[in-house]
Amino acid sequence: MPKTTIKQLPTLVAGPILRHVSSTQLTFWLVTSTECELSLSVFQHQDVIFSQTLKSEQHQIVEIGEHAYIHLVNIDSEVTFATEQVYQYEFTFSHQGRSEKLSEIAPMLLYDAQQYCSFTVPDKIERLLHGSCRKPHFDGGDGLTQVDTVIEQTLDVPTERPSLLMMSGDQVYADDVAGPMLLAIHQVIDLLGLYGESWQGAVINDSQALYGSEYCYYHRERLLPHTKANEAVYDKFFAASKKPIFTSVNAKNHLVTLAECFAMYILVWSPIMWRHIRLETPNLSLEDTQKFTEEQQILQQFQQTLPQVSRALAHIPTYMIFDDHDITDDWNLTRGWEEAAYSHPFSRRIIGNTLVAYWLCQGWGNAPEKFTELNVDVKKHFERGYLQHDALIEKVLEWHDWHYTLQTTPKIVVLDTRTQRWRSESRSSKPSGLMDWEALSEMQQELINEPQVILVSAAPIYGVKMIETIQRIFTFFGQPLMVDAENWMAHKGTANVMLNIFRHVKTPPEFIILSGDVHYSFVYDVSHRFQRSQSKIVQITSSGIKNQFPTKLLNILDRLNRVLYGPYSPLNWFTKRRNMKVTVRKPSDREPGLTLVNECGIGELRFTHDEYIVQANLLTADGKEVHFVVDKD
Repeated sequence: MPKTTIKQLPTLVAGPILRHVSSTQLTFWLVTSTECELSLSVFQHQDVIFSQTLKSEQHQIVEIGEHAYIHLVNIDSEVTFATEQVYQYEFTFSHQGRSEKLSEIAPMLLYDAQQYCSFTVPDKIERLLHGSCRKPHFDGGDGLTQVDTVIEQTLDVPTERPSLLMMSGDQVYADDVAGPMLLAIHQVIDLLGLYGESWQGAVINDSQALYGSEYCYYHRERLLPHTKANEAVYDKFFAASKKPIFTSVNAKNHLVTLAECFAMYILVWSPIMWRHIRLETPNLSLEDTQKFTEEQQILQQFQQTLPQVSRALAHIPTYMIFDDHDITDDWNLTRGWEEAAYSHPFSRRIIGNTLVAYWLCQGWGNAPEKFTELNVDVKKHFERGYLQHDALIEKVLEWHDWHYTLQTTPKIVVLDTRTQRWRSESRSSKPSGLMDWEALSEMQQELINEPQVILVSAAPIYGVKMIETIQRIFTFFGQPLMVDAENWMAHKGTANVMLNIFRHVKTPPEFIILSGDVHYSFVYDVSHRFQRSQSKIVQITSSGIKNQFPTKLLNILDRLNRVLYGPYSPLNWFTKRRNMKVTVRKPSDREPGLTLVNECGIGELRFTHDEYIVQANLLTADGKEVHFVVDKD
């Protein structure tokens, strides 16, 4: 990897991203190029209501490179922040005898006429934004720019400002990386001095050899030694598995090292390091060079919108949960997948690295108090290198407390549908349930006696029947990975327990389900009728932020779904789910009969406080609004 230098690194490398916010708590994530002392001031109407230099218990620094420090800021304030009020904040960075203010070194984070970044407290939720699946090299707009537009329009109107942004999976694509993005990642590693590492079980066994290898770009699947023992890992983890029904996932540039994972987060959330990157085509084959050029053109468009994205993330409480691409495609989809991937030291290292990066760049900020035990030893693993690397990965792989709840009104329950799976005992190739019995029981305790709840599930609980049928067919023939057979109904045990939770007399009569994953958007109204209770459910699926389903194929499946599984179809009658009525909200400005919206954008939810519970919209990346309309006939 060629050495890249700049005269002086900027102090701020990425962020700040505003994370968990409550009436007494403020949480931020940011990255600097030097180990700074931080001070934070909070203002209301130009009056200082909070100002202090942050103490070690409020400010954890994780050294990920010679010139790279992740700052995990979590403040329990004695000041109570009121709802329906706008507050401003200012960071001061003190290092090497000088001080710099956030508003001075990052003016691109400020809206017109702003002196400081601002926030509101998400308590009673009337409006929120949500989405998933943001793939930088997908040839489409970035839906996160619409978050920026909404904030700018409501900057001084706290009652109209969205309470929070919920990102429900695939915030990064660790497994599907463009060649130019990988080149940019390596330049960031070089510029920031992100630490190297070594591993076992591959042809190349350390990071520097990887970066200089002829297989580094577009051919990482060749890194496994060609032995019979590695065939299962190659087939299920690295083989760029073709998915003709849905998508073709390219694993040939899969992130491997922890440094690559950290650099990816820096590049997808901030424009700062892009200013110091030069994307000159490396020595590639003719076919790979052509692909590199095509991806580079798309990534240039992605870069242009990053100032808007970074500004938005500095102004709205942002919550996240992983799905498969944050770690690797088809992560834990079947018991057989797990047995192959976790038993091999190289693939285990890759999964562990992406999960460590998720913890420090996404997971921690959702609920900092949950990670006290995991964070206690963080310094010993990150100090002039990635130390005791295997021990750190074992600790993270054994961690099963990624889910969380927000004590808002209504309460928000965010599910981990990846690490607590209900594995099939009968056949290793059968899809695992998205949550096991113990995890579902714990979830139920969070729901008891709540009048209303927002449930966040990476995958839709109620899917499109036509697509789920195709998934069942492929699963029957032992090929669930071919079609991403990950839906709640794919595992009988999980499906039954979830439906029983909905029918329980002490669970909320009103559920709002937010989901993504599928790369198209739709809204269902679902009613369950039981002897003891009746639940009303609105499921809002918004995907992707920057990704789409193949358009022609989706239109075919949408029409087939209407014909084969419409309300008066005999096939629908024979496959009808028990005591359940599903009504589709029709998207505006769409051809009659089509119910699935295939556009990049961000979902918007507004509470209506009537029989329809919420209004659901899609704010598309190109500035349109799609409304999902209740058919009142």
